Amino acid sequence: MDSLRNSLRRLNPLSTATADAETGTGVGVEADADERGGLVDRLRRSDFVESMPFWLPPTALVLLFVYGAIAWNVVISFTGWSGLGQPDYTNFTLEMYRQMPADQDFIASLRNTVALLIAFTSASLVVGLGLALLVDRKIRFESTFRTIYLLPMALSFVVTAIFWSWMYADPDGLINTALHGIGLEALAYDWLGDPRFRLAAVIVALIWQFSGYCMIVYLAGLRSIPDDHYEAARIDGASTLKLYWRVIIPQLRSSTVGATVVLMVFALKAFDFIYVMFGTNPGRSVDILAVTMYREAFSASEWAYGAAIAVVLFALALTIIGPYAYTQYKRGAL
Repeated sequence: MDSLRNSLRRLNPLSTATADAETGTGVGVEADADERGGLVDRLRRSDFVESMPFWLPPTALVLLFVYGAIAWNVVISFTGWSGLGQPDYTNFTLEMYRQMPADQDFIASLRNTVALLIAFTSASLVVGLGLALLVDRKIRFESTFRTIYLLPMALSFVVTAIFWSWMYADPDGLINTALHGIGLEALAYDWLGDPRFRLAAVIVALIWQFSGYCMIVYLAGLRSIPDDHYEAARIDGASTLKLYWRVIIPQLRSSTVGATVVLMVFALKAFDFIYVMFGTNPGRSVDILAVTMYREAFSASEWAYGAAIAVVLFALALTIIGPYAYTQYKRGAL
């Protein structure tokens, strides 16, 4: 066979070379096809593709119903839509945003929202830190106290609002009844009826609900501090006050930041608490942006103006969450 092949090659070398070239080309095409097939097969077997049935449907739903709704709300805020008929998407204006500075209800609700954010967050952190320092001293029935302090956070805003409405009721509420019982009738007020005390009453109720959460966050931070830091400070002669102020509390910075973000988000979401306690028109003394947004959109049928207020509320949320998310990303925690 070899002699026959050599003879044919000598008789027609051109056809033989052409055949060899075609055979080589065919091998190259088959190699490329095999390589592409292997790449497709590796991609199909990758964790990313195999996990798609689990993450793709919820991701698509979130993009559509959360971020899509946010985008549509922003678009609606640039129209004059009153909820009747179809929005006019051909004439976008900033009229809804221009009228905000002249709207005294909006200004009052914005002021109350900022006051609620600052006062509620600061007081909850202070109370939670104090409770954490007490519980961290290895007291008896520690788990019982932790459960008692944390239990209010398990309640919804609706339940908390109803409970504190009973507490604040005048004259038969628990607070006023207790004040009368100990001879402090002069301190008994109509806490929910007097505009001077409405916002303070809401802040106190929210502190009661969320200070236990702050306690758990700070307690976890305290338990993560090595005992060597306590011993080194005591060896250096630091008093108990200086020990906590100079050594312990500075190491709770990450706990403080995390708890602050969570508390501020809950403060922005206090709509149902105000709604249950005061209704849709609580008055300028306790009105917040979320209630104003609801009232403008659903009661006054000013959907475009309500959407604009929602955009302002969303911007406030971004100013709180954005820096925190960025710092976490820089630290590699995201």
